[in-house]
Amino acid sequence: MASRRNVQYSRLATDEDDDGNGRGYDRRFDYTPKSFDKVPWKSIALALFLLSLGSFLLFLSYFIFTGHMGGEMSQAYGLLALGILTFLPGFYETRIAYYAWRGAKGFRFASIPDY
Repeated sequence: MASRRNVQYSRLATDEDDDGNGRGYDRRFDYTPKSFDKVPWKSIALALFLLSLGSFLLFLSYFIFTGHMGGEMSQAYGLLALGILTFLPGFYETRIAYYAWRGAKGFRFASIPDY
């Protein structure tokens, strides 16, 4: 196997965005306040839908468990599991949106994924 140990390397040309320290300037790390202020309306609507659906399913499972509504226990456990799976993400995202709207420290609309 042949090796190239005698290869001469040369410096690459510097970009015009060079900051003088030998490191290039990267625009990905710029602070853009408008991107933090953008409200993800679709995500908030989805979070509110999941919160209401989860609450409804949890109420149905509660009524079946207590006997106020007809149904079997297996149906109540199924509704309970589905209610928990929809309620928790809806509550989490709605809480972040509410605190970001109120201006609480550490909460921004940028924390909510935009669809």
